[in-house]
Amino acid sequence: MRFGLFGGAVVPRGEPPEASARRLAEYIDAHVEAETLGFWATFLTEHHFTGAGQISAPFQVLTAIAMRTTRLRLGTAVMVLAWHNPAMLAEQAATLDVVSDGRLELGIGRGYRASEFSGFAMPMEEADGRFDEGFAVLKRAFTSNERFSHHGTYWRLDNVLVEPQPVQRPHPPLWMAAGTPRSIRKAAELGCNLLLDQFQSPAQIEERIALYRSAVEASGRPFDPLTVAVARNVYVAEGAADREAALARQIAVHRRMVALSQRAGASSGSHILQYDTAPGSTEENLLYGPAEEIVARLGELRAAGVAQVLVNGGGAKPIESLRRFARQVMPAMAQS
Repeated sequence: MRFGLFGGAVVPRGEPPEASARRLAEYIDAHVEAETLGFWATFLTEHHFTGAGQISAPFQVLTAIAMRTTRLRLGTAVMVLAWHNPAMLAEQAATLDVVSDGRLELGIGRGYRASEFSGFAMPMEEADGRFDEGFAVLKRAFTSNERFSHHGTYWRLDNVLVEPQPVQRPHPPLWMAAGTPRSIRKAAELGCNLLLDQFQSPAQIEERIALYRSAVEASGRPFDPLTVAVARNVYVAEGAADREAALARQIAVHRRMVALSQRAGASSGSHILQYDTAPGSTEENLLYGPAEEIVARLGELRAAGVAQVLVNGGGAKPIESLRRFARQVMPAMAQS
């Protein structure tokens, strides 16, 4: 089992500029250390209008991380295709791939937060159509050696040639966030790797990996366990009080995510909303506790077919938990 990072930088509104700069520098420093600790990748989220100061431009942050690292893979989890001109997204992604000497892992998705679609004045009902059209143009932009035009429902391009070309040919690995049977089969059919969210139980994950594997093999491709990554909220606690304090902070984060995702008539299948069924239900599958407990629960994920986990570290100082995870948990998983 190998481990990456998952999450996003936060710079709270209202703090002095020098404090914001220092906070972002510390976030980048943490990724430099994560590379030395043995994490294989980092996947940054794209979210907008949260009110919590979450940085909404993952490519720029990943570029800064690329300048300070040499091996760490640089991923997105995910860029929401509905909100981006696909030709411009291809240009930005290819530029990062060149800057990093071919280390980009490009995660894409349809989006799920009502507040974000509302902020962009975009009906959520367009999410699927925009994803499908954006994906087709993105792939063509990466692979075309000649100018092309596209006249679609949502985007129009005339006589364009996307530059630069990415280092990884024909394009960087594509990951798709998916959680329903329909979206999982779609990820396989599109040739995308699979990103599974941090709320699913080991039993649900086992079912979804099996479904993805079946769809991949039905498409005539061999299944590789490393084409699936599972996100987990993780905190290696130093005692019960430390665990409870970190858990309280994470519960507050989940409550905010639920609020941002909700709207009148919103589908309960929308990411976190499908898990928000009872008090504490969104926290059931996070890994908060002593190292030995986390090792045991990671063993359950391994038995479900999970080969790689993306760690979303909690606590007041997440780097300290990540250090404990790297020193107390990762060696145990390598030996088991």
